[in-house]
Amino acid sequence: MSQRIRNHVLSRPADFESGLIYGGTKESVTVRDVRLFAGIGPDALENILGGSGAERGIGGKAWGLMNGRDDTDVKDARKVPSQISIEDSYIKLDNMSQLMEELRMLATSLLNRMYQDLLEDDEESDVPSKRWIAYPKTIRLSTRPRLPLNADGTRTRSFNRISRSKPLPNFVFNLKDGIDSIVERLIQDTLVPMFRKLHPQRSDWNLSLVNIGVTNMVEAASEDGSRGGRNIGLMFKRQEATLKEWKVEDRDIPPDFVTNRYEKSISEPIETEHISNPNPGSEDVVYISQDTVDEQDLWEDEDELGSREICHVCGAMMPAFAMPAHERFHNLEE
Repeated sequence: MSQRIRNHVLSRPADFESGLIYGGTKESVTVRDVRLFAGIGPDALENILGGSGAERGIGGKAWGLMNGRDDTDVKDARKVPSQISIEDSYIKLDNMSQLMEELRMLATSLLNRMYQDLLEDDEESDVPSKRWIAYPKTIRLSTRPRLPLNADGTRTRSFNRISRSKPLPNFVFNLKDGIDSIVERLIQDTLVPMFRKLHPQRSDWNLSLVNIGVTNMVEAASEDGSRGGRNIGLMFKRQEATLKEWKVEDRDIPPDFVTNRYEKSISEPIETEHISNPNPGSEDVVYISQDTVDEQDLWEDEDELGSREICHVCGAMMPAFAMPAHERFHNLEE
């Protein structure tokens, strides 16, 4: 992107430093130079930077950045990086012995970065140790081949890379083995086969850059559930202390003494009332005698209580359907 803008301002390709093919340019073009250049603006930048595969509205976005404006939402920093990669550039890298040496240095640096960014203290362990907070699933090897010489002896500058990816082997996550043994195994079992897929020929390749990276991070379970679920093993270990407040203990407790209302009413002295019988032989009159228990204080069905009536003449209680006949009895007495 910057190269296209620089070439537009200079009206020609910029001259590059000789030596390292990845070196800088001999000519400096600043943001101020671009802003003051005649005819430059969002539309002009869209024509310069647009095209197949370009971001939509790239001209307006680039113009805003040149003027210190960026409307992109600020996102919270990720605790786990999306990828980790290590690379280096070379003047000339064209034989296998040099490549093995460079792969060893890059792989060692990559593992050290993984240990730094993807490990944390393991609080559930009795001895001080580390645990992985994320597991990268993919390893990627990228190279940038140097183009052949042109007919005039010059070499065209190239930024194109070629890459190969495959699943990251699980032995990389073994913290008990030394880093040197893991690096050697990673080179022999993974990186060298990937390199041979990229460059099938045994010779006639010349690299200006090698990159090794890991990606496709899968976050491990955490105690608070903030990373891909909860740590089930740690939850089981701590459940006794966590649930202690709500634990129900099975203890033998004698029941509280409750007086039975029926027994209480039976054991109490029974009051008797003698009512003179003005009409001996009547079967409609119900009299309270010493053999009758006053059970008005006992539990009774509400429907049953509601269906009884008391005679206003003699005070006898009887079912409602018997009250009319009982009233006719009193009427005959008159």
